[in-house]
Amino acid sequence: MSKSLITPFHAVRIRIESQLAYDHLVERLLEQIGQEPVKLDKIAEQNSSWEFYLDAVVKLQGPGGFMLFGLIDHGAWVSKTGLSSNALRVVFGNPLVAITILKHDLTAGLFVPVECLVLAESHGRSSITYIQPSSLIALDGAPELLGAARALDLKLEKLFEYVCNE
Repeated sequence: MSKSLITPFHAVRIRIESQLAYDHLVERLLEQIGQEPVKLDKIAEQNSSWEFYLDAVVKLQGPGGFMLFGLIDHGAWVSKTGLSSNALRVVFGNPLVAITILKHDLTAGLFVPVECLVLAESHGRSSITYIQPSSLIALDGAPELLGAARALDLKLEKLFEYVCNE
């Protein structure tokens, strides 16, 4: 018989407002993480060892130290309901960062890679909203896991600070 374990937790959602127009903010983000989604499964199939895998992954990192895994254009489908908004969900990460977390807790794989939502705001502005990884990952406060998750927090802060400002 199966058994469910329920663990309530508190997450921290961060919203960064930018003076940049939506399209420009999306462009700046993709310049840092890549324009095309990376297929990690194929890279794993093509590389027989961790060392070869590392070499392949390092070459795919964008200047911001991350790579794109997927885009969901919420704006495209919500427009069918009469809502008018540019809203892009971006899934991205870096296996070299993820492994620093996953080696302590594989269930953290639910939260890496990370994602953000880029929204068009009023007056030609935009925003990025994301969940602080350490608030999702290090629930028990294990020092090594918390340290790795906080390092990811800092990498994201640095990326978004760069992307949201010109």
